[in-house]
Amino acid sequence: MMGQMYQVKRKSRSEFIPIRNLKYHVQIWGTPSPDKTPLVMVHGWMDVAASYQFVVDALSHDHYVIAPDWRGYGQTSAGGADNFWFPDYLADLDFLLDHYAPDTPVNLVGHSMGGNVVMHYAGVRPGRIRRLINLEGFGLPATQADEAPARLAKWMDELKKLHQGELNLNAYDSCDGVARRLMKTNPRLSADKANWLAQHWASENEHGQWQILGEPAHKIVNAQLYRVEEVMAIYQRISMPTLAVEATDSSLKAWWKGKYTLAEYHERLKALPQVEIAVIDEAGHMMHHDQPEALAALIERFIA
Repeated sequence: MMGQMYQVKRKSRSEFIPIRNLKYHVQIWGTPSPDKTPLVMVHGWMDVAASYQFVVDALSHDHYVIAPDWRGYGQTSAGGADNFWFPDYLADLDFLLDHYAPDTPVNLVGHSMGGNVVMHYAGVRPGRIRRLINLEGFGLPATQADEAPARLAKWMDELKKLHQGELNLNAYDSCDGVARRLMKTNPRLSADKANWLAQHWASENEHGQWQILGEPAHKIVNAQLYRVEEVMAIYQRISMPTLAVEATDSSLKAWWKGKYTLAEYHERLKALPQVEIAVIDEAGHMMHHDQPEALAALIERFIA
């Protein structure tokens, strides 16, 4: 390894629970008690639940934290699926809350893709959430109905690529290689955190290579168009106080090259009755790695 390893302050434990014919891996910090509102934290695309370790360590109070690996990520199997449907994440979250918090509303945090999941879930099941925190779950550019034929064709073409073995995730010669890749993707990530994350983000396969713990099928385009009018109908039903957190070095420009802007996202947020926008300085999209202390402080203030 490259050297220093991040020292965990709060140890987590793993649980595997049955959700919709899958064995879901869930990372738990702290213990449940009647005076603690569960803090549920869901990760983004090509990430894992363990990614929240730095934020959990930075919390000043002892919370009961529940963080699942989404289907096809980390230690949760995809059950043989060759592509992923956004509504499945909502249903998986619903089942997860049935298991861990059947009778009590939770504080719900989601990052990136997970931020989009929690925003949708909050509009569909508003009674299950006490406070909602969205970390750069910006949503997507608006689409037009006439894009549907080309989108479906692209989806089928990408499925074929997957089954022909052309859609793969990189493998690395060592855990060290994974850590270096994490630091290349995110220049703000320190070596000790990268070394620690690499062990949770990838695992050694039978050929002695380190493989990212994410299904290649996650790379396939969504067969369904992103319909802003549907999204807005969902946003309008988000009734709980919501905190929308952004990083100063947001990736929105790089991703969409002007096709979808921060201003458009802010316009959509106006549909929510109680929303506060907070910005974290000196951070990129992976704000939970870059500024865990600042993020933990924001979360605790908002759910207090």
